[in-house]
Amino acid sequence: MDNLILLEKFANPELIHSLSLGDKLVASLNVMILGMGVTFIALVILWGLIVLMCKMLKSQEKEIKIQQEVSVEDSIIKDPTIDGVENEEELVAVITGAIAATLRTSTHNIVVKNIKRITDPTPTWARAGRMEQMNSKIFH
Repeated sequence: MDNLILLEKFANPELIHSLSLGDKLVASLNVMILGMGVTFIALVILWGLIVLMCKMLKSQEKEIKIQQEVSVEDSIIKDPTIDGVENEEELVAVITGAIAATLRTSTHNIVVKNIKRITDPTPTWARAGRMEQMNSKIFH
């Protein structure tokens, strides 16, 4: 019942001056509690949404990792030096074809005399980062 009286009094801003100090304190406490309550409820809702989104993203990351592991296992490239002469001939053919395609000429015009392997000076973590970025572009 007091709240109705206070609401009627607050409906007219000129009547605020006629309120006693106790009525003003009670009204300000009501406003403070209402404001803090609304803020707290909004924060709890936001927290719940963030937790839900994190769970959804983690499940998607697990699926992507499983797909990446399967695709990496399927696409392992063998080192041509392991199998011997056959792969060396294939390697020469591939390099010759790539050079011919780059130069826009026939493979008959190109003779590969020597192939030297150059070690990659890139650190392991940099190569892993590049592979991760390439895989993320392929699988998304």
